Parts: sequence; structure tokens; C-alpha cells
Amino acid sequence: MKVSIRKISEVTGFSPATVSNALNHKRGVNKETAEQIIKVAEEMGYRTGDRVKKIRFVIFRRNGLIIDDSTFHPTVIEGVEHQAKQMGYETVFCHMDVTDPAYENRLQEILSDTESAVVLLGTEMTEEDFEPYTHAQNKIILLDGWSDRYFFDSVLISNTDSAAKAVEYLVERGHRKIGYIRGDFRIQAFKYREIGYKRVMEEHGLDIIEEFLPTVGTRIETAYEGMKQYLKEVEKLPTAFFADNDVIAIGAMQALRESGYDIPGDVSIIGFDNISYGAISNPPLTTIHVYKHEMGETAVRELLYAVEHVNKIKKKIQVCTDFVERGSVRRI
Repeated sequence: MKVSIRKISEVTGFSPATVSNALNHKRGVNKETAEQIIKVAEEMGYRTGDRVKKIRFVIFRRNGLIIDDSTFHPTVIEGVEHQAKQMGYETVFCHMDVTDPAYENRLQEILSDTESAVVLLGTEMTEEDFEPYTHAQNKIILLDGWSDRYFFDSVLISNTDSAAKAVEYLVERGHRKIGYIRGDFRIQAFKYREIGYKRVMEEHGLDIIEEFLPTVGTRIETAYEGMKQYLKEVEKLPTAFFADNDVIAIGAMQALRESGYDIPGDVSIIGFDNISYGAISNPPLTTIHVYKHEMGETAVRELLYAVEHVNKIKKKIQVCTDFVERGSVRRI
């Protein structure tokens, strides 16, 4: 059985971070402690060639329509970096743009680096993007993304159940004509939020009306522009909308206000992600809180566990959310 840093930590009584720093000859560990750790590691059969020396955080970019303007992802990154540091690893950040001519070469370099373990931010990944990553020579965990065709260790948001909770809240407050504002770039998360919306509507016998399903851009300005155009074309609105995320919701709210609609007096709206701006929008946005920092930390812990356990099964971990009630929904 492969000897892990965690096992050496248990035997020596020193923290995993201290053990990792000693085995990697980093500063911050006194000579006597380092010698003791190295001696125990050698006696246990620890092989230095098996070491993962760093966490490589790979930010996959297909078009930037989601990650470029999002405040969601910096918080996830903070969680990754914090947990890696706690466990004695440095974090190296790599931006991988699928449209870059050097993408394939950079990808091979990353996937053949056996001294690194990879946290892959898969928010913008589509099914066609995953296959090359199945050939990695190092360990990978997928963060905020997943494949229906290929198996990866994954940490993701409980998208369907969380969206269902938001729509259920609207139903509880008397809404029966409920629309859904769709982002035009259909990332996996949005697809599964749509399933949650439809599930609740069907459970309550409520009609899903095509006229109440506007498709808009995924940036604030394009969501605003798309909603403005939609409002020019429709004759009536639902009493409430669920939006794919807060960015879309905030852009749509601005368009609604400019078109003479009161929120929530005329139209209620719920977002998803709990970005900071939503708390001070007009009105403050009711939303779904995602534990972004914790998702990053969980990804690192699961990744390093996979490194230490050769025959570990693949796992998809769905992180649950909380509902944040503010002022953008009225009771009918």
C-alpha cells in the first residue's frame, strides 16, 4: 500500500502541512523535526518519486460568457488556495482557453505533469471538452462541472434541487404563472436548474408557457439587452420569474424597471449564486446561496485523498445550498 503524507502525520504527530514541507525540504520546519519526519517516512517505505508537489488549478475557458464577469469563481479559487496551503501545497494557476492555438500543447503538458494534481474548473465545459482529460497521467478533480459520459471525481452544486426550492418558494407565495429566464449559453448547471424549474411546475400542475421563457445573454449587459427586447415583444408577463443566476436576474431587473414594471409589485424574481451585488440591488435580490469557498476546499481535500488512495472509487459530491429571502418576491 502506498504510504501517504496523512499516514506519516498520524505516526509522527505532526500536521500534514508540516510533514509535506519537511519531505519537500521547504523552509519553516526546524532541522530536528524535518530529520525525524524524513526518518519515519523512510522506515514506512515512503517513496519520494510518488510525491505530488503542487496543486494545479486549471481554469477552463470556452468563451468567457460565464466566468469572465462572475464573482462566483474568485471565491472558489480562494477556497482552493486556502485548503492547499493548509495541507502544505502550493497552488499554480493555469488559464486554458479552448480557442488558443497552443491549447493542445499546453493541455498535454498539464496532463503529463505527475508532480501536480489538478483541480479543473469545469463551469464552461461542454460534453465534447472532457475526453482529452480522461487520459491524464495525474489525478484530476472536476469543480463546478461534470460529464454525463465520462467519470471524474467531481464537486458540484446541487443545481436541480436548489432551483426546485426557489420555484417551490414562489408557489408557496401564491404564484401560479411562473416564468424562467434562461441564459443563452447552456452550461451544464443551467440545464439542471431548468430541470428543477420544470419538476416543480409539473408537480403542482402548473402550465409551462413558452411565452414566459425568455432567453437572454449571460452577462449583465446582455441579459439587460435581451430582456429589453423580450419586453417589447410580449403582451403579458408571469407574476414571477426564476433566473438561471444572479447576473442574469440583475440585468433583467434593470430592463423591467426601465420598462415601467415594479419589482416585486408587478413581477417577482429569484436568482441563483448569491453574488455580493444582489444584496444591494434595487430591490435586494432573493437568491440561492452557494458555498463557494467550501466547494474549493472540498475539491482539494478530495483530490489529495485520491492521490493517496490508488484504488479509490470515483465520486460526485453535490454541495447543498441555502435559500436567501430578500425583497424581490411578493406574496399574492
